[in-house]
Amino acid sequence: MEAVARSGTTSSFFFDAVLTPNRSLPRAGFYAVMAAVGAISLGLGVWFVLNGAWPVLGFFGLDVALLYLAFRLNYRAGRLTEIVRLTAHELLVRRRTARGQTTEWRFNPAWVRIEFDAEAEAGAPLVLASHGERVEIAAFLSPEERVDFANALKRALAAARRIEQPI
Repeated sequence: MEAVARSGTTSSFFFDAVLTPNRSLPRAGFYAVMAAVGAISLGLGVWFVLNGAWPVLGFFGLDVALLYLAFRLNYRAGRLTEIVRLTAHELLVRRRTARGQTTEWRFNPAWVRIEFDAEAEAGAPLVLASHGERVEIAAFLSPEERVDFANALKRALAAARRIEQPI
């Protein structure tokens, strides 16, 4: 999670955050894990073939292929991004899914509410609500990161509301 809280005038951002899911295994680590699992599976598969249990080799190959597929799907899901930008006139939430579809929500900072209960269960949602519209954001963050993000956004909203709004 990257979040930058900025103070300034009505034309600058009060809050600008780009949220992405955490991926703890970098690409080099993925290649290392796949090479190690592949080598172990190949070695054991050859041992079974030499001992007359040749069908087992196919199951070892299937395990490696399924592990590869699981990692690829995990990395694809990691392409999800949420951008949260706050100016004196607008709170913009832009979500780009792993498939590349983009959805935007725009709220007036004077009316938007942050619904988040930090004292509740660990998976409490962070919701922006205004005039009947509700958007859950930062769902992929850890509970501690979600609390920090909610507090930072609340502070930025308070600062944006202090700027004189046009009537």
